[in-house]
Amino acid sequence: MTRVSIPFPDNNQSTLALPSTWGPKLLPLAACMLLAVIACGGDDAPGLQDTNWTRAQRLESLLTTLAADSMEGRRTGTTGAHRAAEFLATELARYGIEPAGDNGTYVQTVPMARITEETTDGPRERFTLEIDYESWEALPAESIITTESNIIGIIRGSDPEVANQAIVLGAHYDHLGIGSPTLDSEGVLDSIYNGADGNGSGAAAVLEIARELIQGRAPLRTIVFLLSTGEELGLLGTRYYIANPVIPLHQTVADLQIERIGRVDDAAGGFGKSWLTGYERTTLGDQLAASKSHIVPDPRPEEDFFFRSDNVAFAVLGIPAHTMSSFGLHPDHHQPSDEVDLIDFEHMSAVVDAAVELVRLLADGPITDWKEGGREGLQNYW
Repeated sequence: MTRVSIPFPDNNQSTLALPSTWGPKLLPLAACMLLAVIACGGDDAPGLQDTNWTRAQRLESLLTTLAADSMEGRRTGTTGAHRAAEFLATELARYGIEPAGDNGTYVQTVPMARITEETTDGPRERFTLEIDYESWEALPAESIITTESNIIGIIRGSDPEVANQAIVLGAHYDHLGIGSPTLDSEGVLDSIYNGADGNGSGAAAVLEIARELIQGRAPLRTIVFLLSTGEELGLLGTRYYIANPVIPLHQTVADLQIERIGRVDDAAGGFGKSWLTGYERTTLGDQLAASKSHIVPDPRPEEDFFFRSDNVAFAVLGIPAHTMSSFGLHPDHHQPSDEVDLIDFEHMSAVVDAAVELVRLLADGPITDWKEGGREGLQNYW
């Protein structure tokens, strides 16, 4: 039995949890799937009219959409989250990324059980949800009242000798939704937790990296782009993907998550610098150091960020996995004040430059291995 501490930004909201059986039998019980256009991208998706934009301009356009008030804070299980999923899938289609979700679509349907909780008036009260991941009895049909969506694309590897090996590049796109009003970045009462840095910035980065890679030289290994739901509720989307992977887990050689890269972190070296969780746990840190990368070790190991993002779901299974970030513990984290106007897009662009190089290294370079003691703390994580 795993206890997951869940933030509730407002009152009387429903909690979503993975049902104890994750197989296809549950899918017909779901309330609905997203419209087909988000699954396939549609035939009328616009061309790459932003080709001549700078990377910073493209990132600003992507993040302005993802963190708009119309997305309603992208809380898992809401219309806003569904709009965000539609946008992400449409962008992947626009770039020409091959869909890798269910039935030839971009959508991997994630069945979830909804549990109604009555919370207090605080904007971010926490409650405990017990999820039995070891029990395999099916939940009653009436408990499965919603489906959420991981958005997945793929670039096939070009080298026959290693194309069956996969890198997962991921970011969660969900956030906290609408809650009790607090002051936003302009000092105005605001109830929408837009999540520009957390984690609209990571989702926008994955889109931009996918765009860059599909237009350039094909990677040697296969790259799976995983835009996951339900991270704020306990890594639910990523954990569902792990139970239902696009490429078998024994062929998945690394996972890289991108989270909160929209603001400068002085502790990491300032503008254009980012840090990697678990830098010292695998051989990837040594490779980054040798290449003079702008990606440095996590400057705050005491925060245990390695265990606080989707990467840990892969790491507990023995897959070398890290999260890349430039989060400097700014006070807007998980607040309505986490708005687009506080994002430094030139910094974010420089971080994405480094991320592209890192993904290329994972896809084309030597396989990342755990160092001795690198899996410390993972054996009994769940």
